[in-house]
Amino acid sequence: MKPIQRALISVSDKTGILDFALELHKYGVEILSTGGTADLLRKGGVPVIQVSDYTGFPEMMDGRIKTLHPRVHGGILARRDVPEHIKAMEDHGIRPIDLVAINLYPFEQTVARKDCSLEDAIENIDIGGPAMVRSAAKNSKDVVVIVHPADYSKVLNEMKSGEGAVTLETCRRLSRDAFAHTARYDSLIATYLTGKWDDEASFPRILNQPFDKVQDLR
Repeated sequence: MKPIQRALISVSDKTGILDFALELHKYGVEILSTGGTADLLRKGGVPVIQVSDYTGFPEMMDGRIKTLHPRVHGGILARRDVPEHIKAMEDHGIRPIDLVAINLYPFEQTVARKDCSLEDAIENIDIGGPAMVRSAAKNSKDVVVIVHPADYSKVLNEMKSGEGAVTLETCRRLSRDAFAHTARYDSLIATYLTGKWDDEASFPRILNQPFDKVQDLR
């Protein structure tokens, strides 16, 4: 991969994100961000371009619409080795986005609260986040996607040894993890809504049960 030049960062779990962004800034990476993440980074001394300023389209509908825009997804999905994709970006003022650091609205934690209403749960179903994660994971040949804070340091270490670039092997591993992350997220939503909306006596047409690995076994 080529050195990372532009990143989009938008996280609910802000663990380690400021330190990560500060390191990216040291490498000269331009950072796009949204909402509370942008505020945190800016206060921490990281220059940030608000996604709404980049797209020319404001956040709206109580934050439901932030990143669902061709200038965002075009920059993530464009294949850098396809001349037609590059021309489309140039024609429409789309800048390539080389790294996407996203984690999703805390749906699981929200529905675990005893006082969680159905409305609360639905408002914590992330739409734009999974869309960006899946776009970046699909284009793993050209884009680094990070959904777990534990991977920030691994990516930075590779950038350090790779003159600002990350290996294709790592991009593929992160892509796999990203698809697993969004699959688990959707499974949690489906399981919750099944319990809320289906007859208790009925068996769902599709049953998904996500599991998290606790430890390795010999």
